[in-house]
Amino acid sequence: MGDRKTLSTAQGEHVLHPQTLMTSYGYDPMLSEGAVKPPIFLSSTFIFRTAEEGKTFFNVTSGRTPAPEGQREGLVYSRFNHPNSEIVEDRLALYEGAERGVLFSSGMSAITTVLMALCQSGETILTSQPLYGGTETLFNKTLSRFGIQSFPLQDTSDLSVLRQDANQATQRGPITVIFAETPANPTNAMTDISLLAQLADELEQQQGTRPYIVCDNTLLGPIFQKPLALGADITVYSLTKYVGGHSDLVAGAALGSHTLITKIKQMRSAIGTQLDPHTSWMLGRSLETLQLRMEKAADNAQHVARYLQQHAKISAVTYPPLFTPGSQLSVLYDKQCTGGGSTFSFEVGQNEAEAFRFLNALKIFKLAVSLGGTESLISHPASTTHSGVAKAVREKFSIFDTTIRISIGIEYADDLIADLRQALEAL
Repeated sequence: MGDRKTLSTAQGEHVLHPQTLMTSYGYDPMLSEGAVKPPIFLSSTFIFRTAEEGKTFFNVTSGRTPAPEGQREGLVYSRFNHPNSEIVEDRLALYEGAERGVLFSSGMSAITTVLMALCQSGETILTSQPLYGGTETLFNKTLSRFGIQSFPLQDTSDLSVLRQDANQATQRGPITVIFAETPANPTNAMTDISLLAQLADELEQQQGTRPYIVCDNTLLGPIFQKPLALGADITVYSLTKYVGGHSDLVAGAALGSHTLITKIKQMRSAIGTQLDPHTSWMLGRSLETLQLRMEKAADNAQHVARYLQQHAKISAVTYPPLFTPGSQLSVLYDKQCTGGGSTFSFEVGQNEAEAFRFLNALKIFKLAVSLGGTESLISHPASTTHSGVAKAVREKFSIFDTTIRISIGIEYADDLIADLRQALEAL
């Protein structure tokens, strides 16, 4: 089946920026009555022109035969594929610099489906620390039940330490995946992706197979960080966050090479973690303003973070552009990222009660989990998003009862600072 889509990324020798292509790439209005925006294709199934075409489509969709050169699998059934998801997959892959993308019903279903496609019982996953609480729970309480073990890396900035951890982890089983969340939620701890790539190369020599590097790029991507260009094989997202960006949808994605994403997509079809057409359409809407929103929020975050960094009642502000110049984190940030995003953490008060008093005094910031929306959100990770992580593990990675996570939106920065100021006066 020919794509018959608008897939040109250049005008002559001039290469178009993804920000421009988000309004057109992967969609031909003339296939939809000339509609300037893609309609929502609320159809569970799609008609074949001939029985022979139906047979071909099913063979391609199931992975039994490859798609013809220059074409992709035809539309069959919305658990496998549908126009709205394909448009967003094309556009997100373009922004990320990936060959192909695949959408999921949530960020956690993206991570789960990717790992199920890549790992088998008896194999081991190396993980950076800290991880989002849901990811930590997936590794420790779900995948472990199926014989897939995880092993936390102690220091992802030192290749010799990585080697020691890897040697210890291989005693549990061959290492199939190295999973990194960078920057990490909520502390903005960073992992050197190029070091993970070196480790993967060495493990290939030792065990005969190269582990896949999977990077959770939710906090900075695809605008401020591109892990595939740094050595990762797959990037995963909670699209609920910045890409969705309006706190009105839940979705996830994985991006990488055509071969890997085809394998992951087949797993998605098997277990039914596809994203619905309406939410896919909403993501397409959001992609058009993604760069504007993330750049504005990041600019606001710089103002807010500098104010907090200088406040006597605040400590340990973890905003990446404010990392100590010349420090290991600062050098790595400059190496991997082009911007700091708008989500970071800080410490306030002496205990949970004082942290709660500060949170309850806020008037503009919304007390809620999640991040990356147009509105500014604030939360207490230890009692919410990371409450399922053992306290000793949380505190090892600087998530305390006094830790606050903040996600700056696109409001007027001085108003946000004024709100924080009056809440701090309540302490």
